Amino acid sequence: MKKNQHPSRRKLLTLAAGAAALPLAGRRSHAQSWPSRPIHLIVGFPAGSGPDIVGRIIGDGMSRQLGQPIVVEDKPGASSNLATADVAHAPPDGYMILVLTTANVINATLYQKLDYSFMRDIVPVAMLDHEPFVLDVTPSLPVKTVPELIAYAKANPGKVTMASAGVGSAPHLFGQLFQNMAGIEMTHVPYRGNPLPDMLSGQVQVFFGPIQSSLQYIRDGKLRALGLTTTKRSALLPELATIAEALPGYDAEGWLGIGVPKNTPADVIVRLHAAMNAALGDDAVKSKLEGLGDTVAPVSTADFATLVKDEYEKWGQVIRTANIKVE
Repeated sequence: MKKNQHPSRRKLLTLAAGAAALPLAGRRSHAQSWPSRPIHLIVGFPAGSGPDIVGRIIGDGMSRQLGQPIVVEDKPGASSNLATADVAHAPPDGYMILVLTTANVINATLYQKLDYSFMRDIVPVAMLDHEPFVLDVTPSLPVKTVPELIAYAKANPGKVTMASAGVGSAPHLFGQLFQNMAGIEMTHVPYRGNPLPDMLSGQVQVFFGPIQSSLQYIRDGKLRALGLTTTKRSALLPELATIAEALPGYDAEGWLGIGVPKNTPADVIVRLHAAMNAALGDDAVKSKLEGLGDTVAPVSTADFATLVKDEYEKWGQVIRTANIKVE
């Protein structure tokens, strides 16, 4: 056989390099063509809930940035675990994204037998907002300030009832952190639904709830607000002190963001983050969110991932210290 019938070494190297580049080219073409169809934004709570309302506001803003509809799908159940599992097991192509909440990091410690790992299988992409909660008491409880509540609970151990939206819910853990730091014991009364009707009737006495849910009741005098759970005061209740002003170091807040399945292409994550931040910069979107009592809080993807990790460790410690378990 003649020598020139064999491919040259240079030609072999060129062919090999071209073959190796094909997967990269495929990933680049995917990112460049994404999104080419509607994106599904999965919410682990019912229609009309805070995450649902905020998800629809931000989804509308992001769809204008990405040029494709964002379809909000509510998949409530198991404290958002069902929705999170759906996204964790979804194809990592950027067409199914999840509204992340404080519940996700709580559940990661609270539930032992999930078929996914939130910290491993969901990648935090962008932070949406911070949400203050309010320490409310029924007006029949003879306290008007945080120090008075602490003194009353110490004088009546276990006699003050604290409602929550369920074992391991944010209101439960925010209240448990308060008890740990104040050195008091209140009797936890978990509800499957909204405890506010029983708060209004005086059947339960204390509730750490989202500011949106109790704001009108506070303004009408039907509930008494003792303090905000965040370290900064809220423009919605500017005269209301923070709990930390009486109990230094106390800090608990709801937050929302978006996440995607692990192995989602980096370019898609970058575009989702940019679309979220651009939407948050829109005056109409920002006004709607602030009207709900939320503080718009765009941060880098890395900073959001750090916050998720810190919150996971913080609430995991509260769960372990109080030996909180779900049945």
